[in-house]
Amino acid sequence: MKNKPLKIATCCLAGTLFASVPAYNVMAAPVAGFSEYASAIVESELKTSSTSAGVSKTVTGYLEKNLASKMKEAASQEESKDQASASDTEKTGKEKTANKSKAKKASKEDTLNKDRTDYANMAVAQVNDYVNIRKKPNENAQLLGKLYSDSVAEVIRKKGDWYKIRSGSVTGYVKGDFIVVGDEELIKSVGVQIAKVNTTTLKVRSKASKKSEVLTLVPDGEELTVASMKAYKDGWVKVAVEGGKGFVSTDYVDITREYTYAESKAEEEARLAIEQARIEAEEAARRAQEQADAAAASGTSSSSSSDTESSSGSVSSSGQSVVNYASQFLGNPYVYGGSSLTNGTDCSGFVMSVYAHFGVSLPHSSSALRGAGYSVSYSSMQPGDIVCYDGHVAIYAGGNTVIHASNPADGIKYTSPANYRTVVAVRRIF
Repeated sequence: MKNKPLKIATCCLAGTLFASVPAYNVMAAPVAGFSEYASAIVESELKTSSTSAGVSKTVTGYLEKNLASKMKEAASQEESKDQASASDTEKTGKEKTANKSKAKKASKEDTLNKDRTDYANMAVAQVNDYVNIRKKPNENAQLLGKLYSDSVAEVIRKKGDWYKIRSGSVTGYVKGDFIVVGDEELIKSVGVQIAKVNTTTLKVRSKASKKSEVLTLVPDGEELTVASMKAYKDGWVKVAVEGGKGFVSTDYVDITREYTYAESKAEEEARLAIEQARIEAEEAARRAQEQADAAAASGTSSSSSSDTESSSGSVSSSGQSVVNYASQFLGNPYVYGGSSLTNGTDCSGFVMSVYAHFGVSLPHSSSALRGAGYSVSYSSMQPGDIVCYDGHVAIYAGGNTVIHASNPADGIKYTSPANYRTVVAVRRIF
């Protein structure tokens, strides 16, 4: 009976002690040295108590046992969280990388396909020469301009057998019999794809690989004609450059497609006026030269010095004079990026420098020269016309021959026939 009250007292004391132990975060206790941490708490609470050492030891042991178990469980949970977090981080990293890759691929696909959206509303003229664009949908309406064969227009709407179109600076009606609407393959075939350089210096390589040979370097802003898009999805595009073809990374070029558009009536009149003036100047120069030759043969002069100067000025503005001047530099070296007619030039530098002699400012870019002057057909070429190829340019010399800065091996030379390469445009300056 003596022991029973003691047991009850001990249990009560233990309950009191447990209730009096302050709450604390078991995660704050270091796993190593946990016993010291638990004992310090108990001893602090019992410092002023008259409880026996045996009770203190019992309570401390109980705390150590239970708190140690909780600490072990908490540590295990924390380790699991760390592992899960690491796994999530790795997974997130892989997902981000995959998403970036998909986004980059999607961006390239968008660039490749960005001109497909409007194919259904695009038309191409398919005629021997041109189709008239009129103000109203009838053949007696006012003439606004001409849509030449293979030129492209945007279709606004259809009205009977007529289509209202917009092309270049002209908006009007054309007869439906002379255009083809929505033919994607035809539209692609009449356009020229351009790769515009968007980096300081672009390397053109022999193969679609960064380890392949560098064929040439192209400056920022240069426009290269796309020869093939087959390798586009792999990050490369085949382009035409002076001296051949090579590959460039799609990371450093912007791909666009260029078309030929309609000519307004005012634009046509201005072009014809310039051409007529050129013809008259050439005819005047020819007559002056005949008079000079006749005077030289007879030992007399039939013209004053002022007349001679005028004739000379007329000759210098003719296409044939351009060819005569260019011919002085036959055999001189080809140098990529150069513009010196004596020390070395590339094809566009050659055309630019020859025309500069006649006071005409032209761009040092074979692709940009496709926009110089005004367009004429291949069958209408005359001496002095600029002949544009894929990635190359020359001056028509007459007789189905061109003069150009050909390549490093041949330098400035004549080449025949003029269409020895695919001609993409013929431009007339005078």
